Amino acid sequence: MDKDRPCVCITGPTACGKTKLAIQLAKEFPLEIISMDSAMVYRGMDIGTAKPSPAVRKRVPHHLIDIVEPTETYSAGRFAGDARDVLEDICRRGRIPLLVGGTLLYLRSIRDGLAALPEADPKVRQRLDEEAEAVGWAAMHQRLRGVDPDAAERISPTDRQRIQRALEVHELTGQSLTSLHNAQDAQAGMPVLPLALVPEDRVDLADEIERRFDSMVAAGLVEEVEALRARGDLRLTTPAMRAVGYRQVWSFLDGAYGWEEARMKAIVATRQLAKRQMTWLRSESQIKSLPAQGDKLLEEARNALHSVVD
Repeated sequence: MDKDRPCVCITGPTACGKTKLAIQLAKEFPLEIISMDSAMVYRGMDIGTAKPSPAVRKRVPHHLIDIVEPTETYSAGRFAGDARDVLEDICRRGRIPLLVGGTLLYLRSIRDGLAALPEADPKVRQRLDEEAEAVGWAAMHQRLRGVDPDAAERISPTDRQRIQRALEVHELTGQSLTSLHNAQDAQAGMPVLPLALVPEDRVDLADEIERRFDSMVAAGLVEEVEALRARGDLRLTTPAMRAVGYRQVWSFLDGAYGWEEARMKAIVATRQLAKRQMTWLRSESQIKSLPAQGDKLLEEARNALHSVVD
């Protein structure tokens, strides 16, 4: 791939129409889509991740979907390497790569590069989970503040996965996650032209999130989680099962709360995810924002693709 030619990326909060726009563009350009979604990488997690249907994936090639088992841990660093390989292959074949997804850490990893970080250590993670069960994640967040105050400022006290990762990195390396991210030996990034679909009406987005969750349930989300639980090699603490929707349905199946409470917890968690994504997007000066429902959305996206391929 030409190192000076940017790759176009369609991003934005969950449920804003990213995949729909990408499929529209694929009717006009020889595109291959590279999923930038931290949950779509897992096999067997189809309904709750809103994976494109097999028919759509047959019509428009998709990459980095169904590439690991849900028992595995998939990181931003691994994504950056996998995405770079796929980008180069697509370009060698004379096609156009299009990054699509809302996992913004993945966007940052491929655009800015990432410091070399240790792989996840299951034993360390299990011990941190056990400690958190005993003292609570708020206490674990306070521990993080003691070893990496900058990371503690960035990470919410309720963000279990990121608290665990920051503490794990410190234990494995003796250095803070922040200091490693600031290291000069980060893998070089590559040029990316990000287009963010930004809903103009947050109430409409909140309603769409509710409608989408209910449609997932109607399509068999509860049964999908039941099948994952029945495997016997997954737990609620497994990183893949922490995905929004999955962890609430799993807890419902465990009897932690009734269905209506589980449903609302899943919807609220998804709305909170969308809010975090919107906050991140507003902080990024390099991202071009487009109204998600704007009349000129398709035209703007077309122009962006023309700017990098013509």
